[in-house]
Amino acid sequence: MDFRPLTGHYVEEALVSPGDPRASEVALFSGGLDSLSWAATRSRADDARPLLLVMFREIGLLRLQQRVYKAVERLGGARPVLLLPMSQTPMGDGSGARLETSSRTRGLLYAAGAIRAATAHGVSTVHIPENGQLALNPPLTPARSAACSTRSVHPRTLGSLNALLTAVSDTESAVQVVNPLAQLTKGEVCKAGRDAGLTPSDLESTLSCGKPPTRRSGGPPIANCGVCFPCLVRRSGLLHANDIDGTRYEALPWADGLPLDRGADWRALQRWLLGRYTLTDVFTDTPLPPDTDPAVAFDLIRRGREELARLLQIADATEVADAA
Repeated sequence: MDFRPLTGHYVEEALVSPGDPRASEVALFSGGLDSLSWAATRSRADDARPLLLVMFREIGLLRLQQRVYKAVERLGGARPVLLLPMSQTPMGDGSGARLETSSRTRGLLYAAGAIRAATAHGVSTVHIPENGQLALNPPLTPARSAACSTRSVHPRTLGSLNALLTAVSDTESAVQVVNPLAQLTKGEVCKAGRDAGLTPSDLESTLSCGKPPTRRSGGPPIANCGVCFPCLVRRSGLLHANDIDGTRYEALPWADGLPLDRGADWRALQRWLLGRYTLTDVFTDTPLPPDTDPAVAFDLIRRGREELARLLQIADATEVADAA
């Protein structure tokens, strides 16, 4: 990734208008399961000052994101909840240089937007809610190591980002980014959302997909494909929390006739679950920060594997039923 200096005169609107209440807490809000669960939990906090949710508009999915936000509003907590929508693709700085429009820098862009909002509100911590299972995101195969497995909320990534914030800050207390769900699996996050008052329908209305069908040219207006790795983790998490997943998916990962490329994540997950995963695998993956206990990370991944293993049982049962 290359950074370049801003050219020309560039001014954005203020994030806080005179007279508006200052938030006491800032969190990213994507419209996904994790951010919804965290927003629901914090909306019930005993705090008179607002919770500010920073949302980046997802192309073709804005209506879904707004519907998910309404689920937080319906909880009716005494604490005010504010939504700050931002654009994922800014207009540019007038230089004519091509902007990065892919998802490669999305994690950094989202974090930077929330950090900017927190600075404007005088908040010292930005919460980036991501279940620890996907934050660590151990590669399912050797071919998926390094950049082939998303690490935008990995403890090492957040540690590096916090070091950068400290280095560039002109104050003694720089804004820091924290993942408040780092010790929870997807299923545990879903259960936390239920405990905060969310219904199974609220959870099922969210976006988890890494390749939403609605973004594809000619794709159906469906948010979750059902076959990518984030969708597989989503399935296992909802089953763990609700014993059922009523999400409308585009396809079943174990369905007969699924194109070879679309079943790649399911086949890789099967091999990973049927193989051994040890503490050594934790050490040989992306290095953890010094303050992270590898044994705790290993136990988190173990619990996540147990949730995902339920998909193997469902696939086997489906295959038996089809054969009969």
